[in-house]
Amino acid sequence: MSGNPRPADAQAIEEAAQRLAGGGLVAFPTETVYGLGADAASARAVAEVYRLKGRPADHPLIVHVLDAAQAAWWAHWPARAQRLADAFWPGPLTLILLRRETAPAFACGGQASIGLRAPSHPVARALLAAFAARGGHGVAAPSANRFGRVSPTRAAHVIDDLGVDAPMVLDGGPCEVGVESTIVDLSREHPVLLRPGGITPAQLEAALGEPVLARDAQAPRASGTLEAHYAPATPIELVDGDEIDRRIAALQARGERVALWARSEVGAQADSRRPMPGDPAGAAHALYDALRALDRSGCARILVERVPDAAAWHAVADRLRRAAAGSNAAAGAERANGP
Repeated sequence: MSGNPRPADAQAIEEAAQRLAGGGLVAFPTETVYGLGADAASARAVAEVYRLKGRPADHPLIVHVLDAAQAAWWAHWPARAQRLADAFWPGPLTLILLRRETAPAFACGGQASIGLRAPSHPVARALLAAFAARGGHGVAAPSANRFGRVSPTRAAHVIDDLGVDAPMVLDGGPCEVGVESTIVDLSREHPVLLRPGGITPAQLEAALGEPVLARDAQAPRASGTLEAHYAPATPIELVDGDEIDRRIAALQARGERVALWARSEVGAQADSRRPMPGDPAGAAHALYDALRALDRSGCARILVERVPDAAAWHAVADRLRRAAAGSNAAAGAERANGP
């Protein structure tokens, strides 16, 4: 296990690839969030990822690959997949495909499908290439944090979350995108959006030349799609901008300290405040860093200004909705268990 992040230089990347090849775990940066990586073809290594995160065994992992050729080793590769890979790989897009019968199923959560992504972060790509040179076919990597909590976008976040259990951590700086990848299911008759991300449905449809449908009850399980997820310990409440001052006053009148993340020039009376960028890409980049900082502020509640109901904001809105559900569920359980 590791106490401090390692600068992601060539020597550290080679050492990390060797650890993966030997069945060990490595935390590494991608353009979305930091991942907790293991050899996707190793039952023991994948099981250790589930154990370390506290992740349910039926919740699948995403396998990170270098390119479409490596992805096709894992899954049947239809023309739709090639069109999306041509348009968006390497990048923040995960494809759900039917796993080949010859490919290991350890990361699939008991399903016939598998999630595949080719990341664009240079450290992730160098690690995947070094692992491939040692015979590796792909790295299973969920976010490098305890299950259901706020995703890490800096190497220090991984250490904060995993503590003495943290494996080798490659430090590649803050993640550029800041929220997890868009997930599209291509395992059925029509493409289905399972999780919004930085790539919008309109972009997907333009690349595919056909509609992308909304998630339905028959959709396969996919990483990061539980209703309660991405949650800090402090309860989150989503509030319209014109209600923020009134809500802060009401909570403070009850003796609660209030933290705020907002775009609007409101909430000056909040006990802790961080500005939300006014553009969706900026807000996505800042999201998890802001939630972590406000969670450490000592406040009893985090208020977050609702974001616009526009396609470009859907990824941020999705993460905030799930974070609010997760933080309030955790707070309720803690009150129920009581001292």
